[in-house]
Amino acid sequence: MDARTGKGTGSGFSSYGSKGERVGRKSVKTHVGWAVEEKNEKRFTRERYSKKRLDSRRNGGTSSKFPSLKSESKNLVNKSLKANEKEEEKSKKGDGDKVREEMEKGSKKNKVDSQEGLLRVGLDMCSKNGDVMGALELYDSALREGIELGQYHYTVLLYLCSSAALGVIRPAKSGTGSRSLDMLSPSSEVRGGVSEDLAEFGDTSKKNFGGTESKIPVSNNAMSVDSTKIHQNSPKKVLNSNRSAFEVAKDDLDGSFIEMDKLSQVSNCFNQSNRQLLEGQMHLRKGVDDSTNIKEDNEIWVSEDFKKYALRRGFEIYEKMCLEKVPMNEATLTSVARMAMSMGNGDMAFDMVKQMKPLGINPRLRSYGPALSAFCNNGDLEKAFGVEEHMLEHGVHPEEPELEALLRVGIDAGKSDKVYYVLHKLRTSVRQVSHSTANLIEKWFKSNAAAAAGKGNWDQRLISEAMVNGGGGWHGQGWLGKGRWNVSHTNVGADGLCLCCGEKLATIDLDPTETEKFAESVASIAIKREKNSSFQKFQKWLDYYGPYEAVVDAANVGLFSQRRFIPSKVNAIVNGIRQMLPSKKWPLIILHNKRITGNKMDEPVNRALIEKWKNGDALYTTPTGSNDDWYWLYAAIKFKCLIVTNDEMRDHIFQLLGNDFFPKWKERHQVHFSFSDSGPVFHMPPPCSVIIQESEKGHWHIPVASEHDSEGERTWLCVTRANSQMAKQSSSPRTKGNS
Repeated sequence: MDARTGKGTGSGFSSYGSKGERVGRKSVKTHVGWAVEEKNEKRFTRERYSKKRLDSRRNGGTSSKFPSLKSESKNLVNKSLKANEKEEEKSKKGDGDKVREEMEKGSKKNKVDSQEGLLRVGLDMCSKNGDVMGALELYDSALREGIELGQYHYTVLLYLCSSAALGVIRPAKSGTGSRSLDMLSPSSEVRGGVSEDLAEFGDTSKKNFGGTESKIPVSNNAMSVDSTKIHQNSPKKVLNSNRSAFEVAKDDLDGSFIEMDKLSQVSNCFNQSNRQLLEGQMHLRKGVDDSTNIKEDNEIWVSEDFKKYALRRGFEIYEKMCLEKVPMNEATLTSVARMAMSMGNGDMAFDMVKQMKPLGINPRLRSYGPALSAFCNNGDLEKAFGVEEHMLEHGVHPEEPELEALLRVGIDAGKSDKVYYVLHKLRTSVRQVSHSTANLIEKWFKSNAAAAAGKGNWDQRLISEAMVNGGGGWHGQGWLGKGRWNVSHTNVGADGLCLCCGEKLATIDLDPTETEKFAESVASIAIKREKNSSFQKFQKWLDYYGPYEAVVDAANVGLFSQRRFIPSKVNAIVNGIRQMLPSKKWPLIILHNKRITGNKMDEPVNRALIEKWKNGDALYTTPTGSNDDWYWLYAAIKFKCLIVTNDEMRDHIFQLLGNDFFPKWKERHQVHFSFSDSGPVFHMPPPCSVIIQESEKGHWHIPVASEHDSEGERTWLCVTRANSQMAKQSSSPRTKGNS
């Protein structure tokens, strides 16, 4: 490790001390200072602590309960001392006297602030490295020295302890991240180590919903404990107003974990053998990732013993935070909930969420993950759906990982009404399901409970009316029919017919009222963001020159597969889509005004194209400072026409539109394009809505998420009753394949 930069691999700060030779209490702070010297480049900080480091080293140091590797500690100290002595000499030659004068003027308050700031930097680096032991050593040192910890310090500590308690530590990534649908676990969304409140830190992985603990590797030198059996045998404890979370957790820990007086042995075991396991795992994964230049998915897997140790320390830190009356935030309560989840205690995890509103904290989707995971893993159906009910009451909507967990617990319990409810939730919020969710759905339809569910007689008129009122593609009147189901993996033809059962799938678009509301929503946002009434002028222009049957995102087309804007590509797409329109009228071309100026655009061939489009009332150039996305989007919605663009509309501006209308509209109106040797190729909207569909006959068609460009290659689950007339026809030559 480089003493100046603090760069290294593996455990980061956790190698600062060794048993009997650990650097003194003040050296912990200064090690953090050395780690960030190069970044902040403040010489007075180095000068201020230089002599203290030397004195601390000469006088020995406090012993540690958590000894690290001696050789690493010696090397680190020696390098650090040498680097510091060099800096001292430099400062003496230059402006050392001025620096000392500034230090002497400093107040005690500045010293305290500096200590807390250094602790914060150190904890941030521990989070970035996934170094739980290093963070705990800094915490213990801070307590010994009387350094006051704030909300941020506790947040980082609880985050790291909760991550280790779940068995997998993912060193925080730098840069922005985003929550993906198949991840709900630590650090995929942490920015720069840890953000101000660890925003997006807690993404309890879908692996946790399925019981991650059984997959965690255990060191040969560590004690192997089946924590799932411990949880099953432990009595359930419900948190109430008379007992703190720490007291409940302590009872669970005392009843099933190793005794308190053996904790030091566990720590020693971790430092001597499991730290090697952690570093080995880190090295292994980095070695794999190095080959592809991707180092963002490094994971550290910890042993069962260390999971328990981190859990106990986490609850101790939480108890300390409560005693010091440090204000809670969403991140700290979610971390405690995750620790409760690691013990299988869903009640405690849910209680953490329930505390948020009274404290003025808005719960987030990640806040509910631990409680939902624990209840689903324990097979507690009512409590799991109680969590979902609480989510909806507080304006939080489950996504596919949460719905998959609810679906699983419903299937395991054989509750047909719950499964039906979740299928429709998936229909409205997810539309096309992942492969893991599709496997669950298939499991349900092949079960005895699914065969027994349903009614043999129903009012077809009511079903038809419900289909019309719902916009098509579903009725929501419950399971229709009786008996076994047939599940087939198939495709949908270009005519929208299922290649298995021959049923015509529905095309679901916005109704006129929804379209009007959607257009008003886009216009409202655009008007607020555009300057000088630019968007209102565009609206008047559309009223005068419209309507249009297609809109072309010219910048997206002209920059296709290269960085330089090429007008001829736009012309090819415009001419191609024009020939496909019923009226053969020019489509509307939206282009930022900067694209029609410059040396290249002044060439005769390019200038001729611009003039041709203008003469055809087909070109609208957006003004300087505007975002042309709002213009082409609004025009396509207003005229209920096609939009030619490869923009998948995932940017933040499109996220402002929500999920009520946008996904449905986009599917029915976006035209993708590409180029071949013979000219432009258009990928028109799919022949049917790619969404879970429920037919009047009670059949189901479930689209599975696909990486194929062609909708014809997408896999669908075709689910029909085995004794129905349509099911009997499914053995025709049209069938692609049965499961």
